[in-house]
Amino acid sequence: MDTPRNLYAILGIPPEATQSDIREAYRVAARRFHPDANDHEGADILFRDIATAYEILGDSKQRMDYDIARAKFKDEPNYFTLRVTPSKRVLNTLDEPQVMYLLLEIVPLRQGHKKERHDARVNLTLVLDRSTSMKGPRLDKVKIAAHQIIDQLAPEDVLSIVSFSDRADVLIPASAVTNKLEFRSMVNMMRADGGTEIFHGLAAGVEQCRRYLGPKMVNHVILLTDGRTFGDEEQCLQLADETADMGISISAMGIGEEWNDAFLDALASRTGGTSTYINSPSAVVRFLNDRVRSLGDTFAERLSLAIAPDADVMMESTFKLHPSPQPISVRPQPIPIGSLEYNRPVSVLLQLQMPSSTSPGFRTVARLDVTGDILMADRMGYKVLSDISVEISDNPPPEEPPIAILDALGKLTLYRMQQRAEESIEKGNVAEATRRLENLATRLLAAGEDDLAHMAAAEARRVANTNMLSEEGRKTLKFGTRMLLALPESTEGET
Repeated sequence: MDTPRNLYAILGIPPEATQSDIREAYRVAARRFHPDANDHEGADILFRDIATAYEILGDSKQRMDYDIARAKFKDEPNYFTLRVTPSKRVLNTLDEPQVMYLLLEIVPLRQGHKKERHDARVNLTLVLDRSTSMKGPRLDKVKIAAHQIIDQLAPEDVLSIVSFSDRADVLIPASAVTNKLEFRSMVNMMRADGGTEIFHGLAAGVEQCRRYLGPKMVNHVILLTDGRTFGDEEQCLQLADETADMGISISAMGIGEEWNDAFLDALASRTGGTSTYINSPSAVVRFLNDRVRSLGDTFAERLSLAIAPDADVMMESTFKLHPSPQPISVRPQPIPIGSLEYNRPVSVLLQLQMPSSTSPGFRTVARLDVTGDILMADRMGYKVLSDISVEISDNPPPEEPPIAILDALGKLTLYRMQQRAEESIEKGNVAEATRRLENLATRLLAAGEDDLAHMAAAEARRVANTNMLSEEGRKTLKFGTRMLLALPESTEGET
């Protein structure tokens, strides 16, 4: 019996509910989420929990046993909360579909002080590209970053390092960080040669991470590359899916301009990791150190989000805003969304399409389920649910969308402008791409993003003259506008 889960919350009833209340709650939930009534993947996942809850609570003997076992969790704190802000609380009656946004904020238990970073034990694997193109300053900076990471880690942490070109070498097998001098010496042995075949390195790295895989640890692989891999992208993505199922996340860092950003985005997002553009060798050290530091600050690990819109509501897009902005796929579910740090919330923006509504009154929109492992409390599978409803009215009161949603949408527009410019180029519409980039430059300048604005203007001129973007400009605009979506540092940890 899964006693940690609050089965009453899953059915949406209080613990003192009668058997009649339980049956009625199950019937209502089944009408919304049963696979025969709702073909959304998230609905199928949530209905399995609903069916389990009803099976236990609907049987008097099982319910009594559950209540006794559950009693030890009665004083359990809210390890994290889920705040959901809709773009509108009252929708107009319309005979056509309308867009609705939901801003999700997963906020950790408020701490009286910032926890020391080694409260989270780290099982970290570095998978480092050592192909010929890394020769020189790039590989030198990677070695410096690896040295600093070794120095950061505590003896109870686990580290492994794999280098790869067209084959993989395990420089440091997964082991506790006790002999830092030896580890640094092994890093110094890396030499640049060969081509780039990411699958070899990634597979070897995942295998090392698996050796100390555990629910009480942050299990993470960091891939750094400067080149494209040929012929093995699908193998890498399949491995990423398997890795996510194991509870290992992957972060991908691309240095320079030659790597495939769409591929690394997909690789990271499938596991709840992040992908980053590093535009100079000197930035390697900072990016790698910041990523490892954030892993050590983990409060809850292996967060996942299941989204179950009502049957007539369409799920249009999902974008993770903070702490590492990037689009995330709504399939398969549950969606891995990474770690929750002590002093930083995770925020996600959902775009839904509501059906035409002609009947005033209240209606349900979606149920959201966030699950994660609380490392400090050794509490696995902690779950928070939220049911979203909205009012439909013939005469809704004037209502401006919340400032947080307006701000996110404004910045998301900038990100999508560069995407659409790139799509226009792919379609051969140079004039439209040039216009979009010029408009983007104007908007960025108005937003005070002078460097990005100048890059957008320069790329507009380049497109007009050459019919193509530079790789540096394309990646700078893509990842630069994406990072604008992160919440200001001053709001982090607020409740």
